[in-house]
Amino acid sequence: MTRKQIHLAAHFPGVNNTTVWSDPEAGSHIEFSSFVKLAQTAERAKFDFFFLAEGLRLREQNGEIYDLDVVGRPDTFTVLSALAAVTERLGLAGTINSTFNEPFEVARQFASLDHLSAGRAAWNVVTSWDAFTGENFRRGGFLPQEQRYERAETFLRTAWELFDSWRGDEIAADAASGVFLRDPAAGAFAHHDAHFDIEGRFPVPRSPQGRPVIIQAGDSEEGREFAASTADAIFSRYGTLEAGQAFYSDVKGRLAKYGRTPEQLVILPAATFVLGDTDADAHERAHVVRRQQVSGQTAIKFLEQLWNTDLSAYDPDGPLPESDPVLGDHTIARGRASVRMYRDPLATAREWRQLAEAKNLSIRELMIEVTARQTFIGSPATVADAIDELVQADASDGFILVPHVTPGGLDEFADTVVPLLQERGSFRTEYAGTTLREHLGLD
Repeated sequence: MTRKQIHLAAHFPGVNNTTVWSDPEAGSHIEFSSFVKLAQTAERAKFDFFFLAEGLRLREQNGEIYDLDVVGRPDTFTVLSALAAVTERLGLAGTINSTFNEPFEVARQFASLDHLSAGRAAWNVVTSWDAFTGENFRRGGFLPQEQRYERAETFLRTAWELFDSWRGDEIAADAASGVFLRDPAAGAFAHHDAHFDIEGRFPVPRSPQGRPVIIQAGDSEEGREFAASTADAIFSRYGTLEAGQAFYSDVKGRLAKYGRTPEQLVILPAATFVLGDTDADAHERAHVVRRQQVSGQTAIKFLEQLWNTDLSAYDPDGPLPESDPVLGDHTIARGRASVRMYRDPLATAREWRQLAEAKNLSIRELMIEVTARQTFIGSPATVADAIDELVQADASDGFILVPHVTPGGLDEFADTVVPLLQERGSFRTEYAGTTLREHLGLD
């Protein structure tokens, strides 16, 4: 029986409760050497792509930047363009916002990156939901959810028009005749709608992939539909068998109405991992890692995001506050997506109290439990089995791996788990193509 091939990507995270910036082995999150180290490890292991997240504003809590998000946000295109020069086959995926950017600028940047990398560019299309981020931009404000996705889809299709304004055969460069362009209308475009009113000439000839690979991250109804209609890959948060299969079936089941087949969309949940010589050793290491990820200070910050008030006077090794969360439009943690997860703060607080009472958990212990991020824990053989099982069972097409230490946190996975996946025929031993589309099996 032919085994389904696993797709793997490496996520370079910012400082958050996945990354342990205080670990002795942790390095800089902004120096170029850190990006090079993680990217070259991923390429050595034959991963599909390197994934760079981006935020347009440092997140704050109670008006202050704090230790979960102090990394800084270097420009995505600058980093990926530099990485194109120190890698050869690894895909380069960047998160670029469709709410506060413009199609012409983004299309030119991605077409340039695709040329510089010889066809390895990918665009994670995201929207921005809050006025807090918008304060960094001339427009300010924000769009309602339905308008954000409407703008995002229009933005993407407008960018496609710009990419496609060059067919790819216009450049003759015939020195004998003196003809450089066969088609003097090359790059001409005109797009007029409620969101964008632009026309002119797109200055970048058609790139090796034609269009960058499109990645989308969204779990709402609008997000799933947007992915089914336009994306090449979707960044999912469902890494377990039952939830993964449900998401996989739902999203791939939407493709037919857009004239697409299941192979034209790759589903890649985010996943963390902790390895050990034995399963028991890995679980001991995982316990240590979780306590590194959620310090006492961090636990209080997490709790504040639900309680929506300053809890700095509370002991992280003590019980939950007796008071209820503060309701209202004002949020203590402006710009943090986690705030949107608590649609009913009072109900969530009741659940947390019940869990803390049942297990006799302190604030810190409770936060460690309810913010758990470890997807795969075990020996290399155990982790390889788990990854392969989920992919073969159509719970995903692969995973975007998020190491807890940057930049060296991927090394152990590359050296121990990847060879086991290769031995069973589920993962490539060499790149078969040169472009990211070829790596992902896309048209």
